[in-house]
Amino acid sequence: MWTRSCTVTTKEVTREQLWQLFSDVNNWHTWDDSIEFARLQGEFAVGNTFQLRPKGGPTVTIRLQEIIENSKFVDCTSFPLAKMYGSHTFEDTPEGVRITVTMSVQGLLSFLWVRLVAQGIVNSLEEDINRQIQAAKHYEIKQ
Repeated sequence: MWTRSCTVTTKEVTREQLWQLFSDVNNWHTWDDSIEFARLQGEFAVGNTFQLRPKGGPTVTIRLQEIIENSKFVDCTSFPLAKMYGSHTFEDTPEGVRITVTMSVQGLLSFLWVRLVAQGIVNSLEEDINRQIQAAKHYEIKQ
């Protein structure tokens, strides 16, 4: 299995603001310039799926595998003979919120999907996380 992670710690936003940002799947295109759209039918809940179309790419279906509100979600994209998992965690630390994104690919053709998709995602993770922090600032802090 191929796995890569990126971690950023910030005091600019809360875990709750990040959670609001990510659970609002249908508005991801407003802060992520790399996608045309993301569409979730129903709730941000385990087992539900959403459609995502990267700019210049085909629409993919992503399944929500694990959800711990305000702390973690894991999604899974199925490719022919491989699966790509994205794990997103938000942890409170004395230094601020630690945001960690871990991408992993497993399966017979994982080497191909790493080259075609996952490596590009990983190459821009730090920049993407910083963009997510800026976008999450617009969500109201709930007390």
